Amino acid sequence: MKGSISIIITGATGDAGSGVLSACMNDPRVQKITTITRKPLQIKNDKIVQIIHEDFLDYSKIEDKLKGHDACYWCLGVSQSKVRKEEDYTRITYGFTMAAAKVLERLNPGMTFCFLSGLGTKPDGRMMWARVKGKAEVDLGKFNFKLYNFRPGFIHPIKGRKSHYLSARILYPLNKNSKKMCVEADEFDQAMINATLLGYEKHTLKNIDIRELAAMKK
Repeated sequence: MKGSISIIITGATGDAGSGVLSACMNDPRVQKITTITRKPLQIKNDKIVQIIHEDFLDYSKIEDKLKGHDACYWCLGVSQSKVRKEEDYTRITYGFTMAAAKVLERLNPGMTFCFLSGLGTKPDGRMMWARVKGKAEVDLGKFNFKLYNFRPGFIHPIKGRKSHYLSARILYPLNKNSKKMCVEADEFDQAMINATLLGYEKHTLKNIDIRELAAMKK
């Protein structure tokens, strides 16, 4: 992979996506960051190209802005606790992802695609969220991408930030010393960038893999 890369980030207003965005802004190897959000970001940076977009099932109006990218960091998602109906959770977690993947494969074949999944994801799992994310992982594997499925447990926020989710704020202190359950936000962020620039032997990454990938050097 070349030394300077152009990245697409979704979910840049969320806990994980905002951290990845910050890491990309601060990494000299990232030359361009295209964000796709429903609302403008309250951030000004010369690297960022903001796309305000409403319909995440249809990208036809913004296709010309999605060409020429090396990677997509798909951090868009929603907590099952906020979306009770399986059909709504599936539309966001699976439908939005697949719609974007079809367009990005055509415009940027062979790009790196980092999908924010979750610890415990299983296509045949009993938990609804685990099944839906599992199906997304499986079907993303059918595209012409260098695919990395990130399965963190809790992403421990960067100092000074708080999670948007009450459940996470309660559970972080209980699990912060567990390397199986928690990964630091700066490790998660760096691992996505390194997956693009350096690659990794595994394509489904749990916390131990995320930490190892984050620590890799050129």
